[in-house]
Amino acid sequence: MLKLTPILLALLYGFVMYRFSAWRTARELDARSTELADPMLRVMNDRLARALDLPRIRVHIYEIDPVNGLAAPDGRIFITRGFYRQFQEGEVSADELASVIAHELGHVALGHARRRMIDFSGQNALRTAMALMLSRVLPGIGGAIANALTSLLAARISRADEYEADAYAAALLTKAGIGTAPQISLFQKLEKLTEARGGAAPAWLMSHPKTEERIKAIEKLSLSWQA
Repeated sequence: MLKLTPILLALLYGFVMYRFSAWRTARELDARSTELADPMLRVMNDRLARALDLPRIRVHIYEIDPVNGLAAPDGRIFITRGFYRQFQEGEVSADELASVIAHELGHVALGHARRRMIDFSGQNALRTAMALMLSRVLPGIGGAIANALTSLLAARISRADEYEADAYAAALLTKAGIGTAPQISLFQKLEKLTEARGGAAPAWLMSHPKTEERIKAIEKLSLSWQA
């Protein structure tokens, strides 16, 4: 029983972290977001809603500067103020922003948003348990090895989720009559825009598959639907 104690403690820690992270995320989003009321984007959201046979799709603006989209564990969809500002300045079109919303809807519909919160807590628990065990065998480097292994696992899960959400968005955009072109142009545009301004990669592209690979996957889907 004593040998299992570190693992049981790690699992308990993971559960507590999940509950705390969910509460903290909801509180942060509630405090720093408002519902999107832009009439042009409302038209695009209504097209997505009709394609999903829903009365409406609510999107919120999260008041932070980084360019990002977010699907919360409770199913709400957010775009950041920084992303919306790109639209206001004409750098991003309405249908391109709709492709982001469709992508985040994919995360919700496929269960990624809630699962990511659980995975995050589970990975913390796994990291803690592995670090405790490996540190006994490899003092000084056991913790580093545990961090590296769990990071590789998290990256693999994240990439799989992104491909699935891209495919969902492609299907939804096609059904809504918007098409997949906005997805592709947005991927290309955001990377070029970021490089031109000397900034880091957009937050919603980090820890994701390579842009070229995502574009090829979307193009392959589009061709298969046309055949």
